[in-house]
Formats: sequence, structure tokens, C-alpha cells
Amino acid sequence: MQPHYAGLALEKHGTTLLVMMDNPPANTWTVASLEALYRLVCDLEAQREIRALVLSGAGGKFFCAGADLKQFADGSHAAATDLSRLFGRAFEALSGWRGVSIAAINGYAMGGGLELALACDIRMAEETAQLALPEAAVGLLPCAGGTQLLPHLVGEGWAKRMILLGERVDAATALRIGLVEEVVATGSVTEAALALAAKAVRQSPDAVAASKLLIQRARMNPPALNLPLERELFVGLFDGANQQEGVAAFLEKRTPHWH
Repeated sequence: MQPHYAGLALEKHGTTLLVMMDNPPANTWTVASLEALYRLVCDLEAQREIRALVLSGAGGKFFCAGADLKQFADGSHAAATDLSRLFGRAFEALSGWRGVSIAAINGYAMGGGLELALACDIRMAEETAQLALPEAAVGLLPCAGGTQLLPHLVGEGWAKRMILLGERVDAATALRIGLVEEVVATGSVTEAALALAAKAVRQSPDAVAASKLLIQRARMNPPALNLPLERELFVGLFDGANQQEGVAAFLEKRTPHWH
């Protein structure tokens, strides 16, 4: 029996898992759904069958509108502390997950919705999508990685336009500034993301996990600090069966069977 993850609908496609945020009408995050996302990532980390995630929003209009602001209406420090901790724990777990995660942005991605996409490895958007970090307009700030991950992708200038000025960007602008990697027709992003995920699962899962770690460390460390680890992880791949299988499959002109 499949575990229940509050606010998330799961659909398995081979070794890819489609995760739909499903909290009508705007797929907002709640305590329960953030806890469910964290538990889902931990569960996937503990078993190797699923090697790619596609995350999208149910209903078609909203990818995710972020946190439900009703949770902050009473000005409680305790509520703010708890929710920010849950956001950080869930999204950092997703970012660090060993496989490839793809955000299939099929509508409005606002606040914690866009921050979820920023935690993913790759972002695709439908041509009618809208993306924003509007927290400052209601007296808040992005607390789930937005202030750190957005400048890495789009540069400080555009990050400040989106966070300090509250500018909303459309899909074409998001593609131009590097916020998303691809824009597709409305109604097709989930299918396109699943096709992209199919490329990811053809790669060695060991090589993907090691390479992802190195790429993400490049956000924080200069190459001089990462290059020794790059060589170390390269040699470490020879300890696993997938290195031998990958080389053998290439030489024998067949599809590898990853472990």
C-alpha cells in the first residue's frame, strides 16, 4: 500500500515519479504538505527505484502560490519559526536528493512555489506561466531559499528586481534571464518534463549523484576547493558496479542496466 502524503498526488512513470501539488484552489503550502514533501524525499532517498522527480501543480492554473498567508495573520513568531523551518527542511532535502528533480511550471509560481522550483535541478515552464517572489509586498521575505538561489540563476540585478521591487516575470522573460531552461506550449509541460526525466534515468545513478553534489558545491566554493573532490569522487565511482556496467555496455554497444 502506497504511503499517503498530504497535499501531494503521486503518479509513477517507470523510474520517474510525478508529484502533483494538490491543495485547491492555488496549491498553497501547509504544515502538513511541507511535512509530507520532506517525508517523501526521505522515503525516496532510502530506496533507489525512483531516479527522477517531476513536480507540477494540479488544476492547471497554479503551479503553486506559496504559503497560505492565513497562517501568518496573527503575527505569531512561533508560527513563523515553525513554518520557515519546515520550508527550509523540505526544500533543502529536495535540493540535496540524489536523483534529478524537474519543476514543470504549469501556471502561477509565486513565493514558496517559485522557491520549490528553485530547489529543483531543472525548471521548465508553459508559455503562459507567471513567476514571482512577492513576499516584500506583504511585509515578508522569501525564506525557503529565494534570496540565495535566485541570484545564482539570474544574477543580482534581476534577483533584486524580483525580490525588492516585486516584479513578476512571464515565461519568455524567465527563459531569457536563465530562471527556466525551457518554455513549452500551454498544457504540455508535464509531458515535456517526463520526456526530459527519461533522459536523466538513462544516466548512471551513482554518476548523477556525485556530479550533482559537485555542481551544487560550485555555488559556494571556488574551483580550487572543488577540483580535488571532483577527482576523489571520480575515483570513488570505481568502487561501485555501475562504473563497470557503464563501460561494458558502451563497449558492447548495448543499454546499461544500472544497479
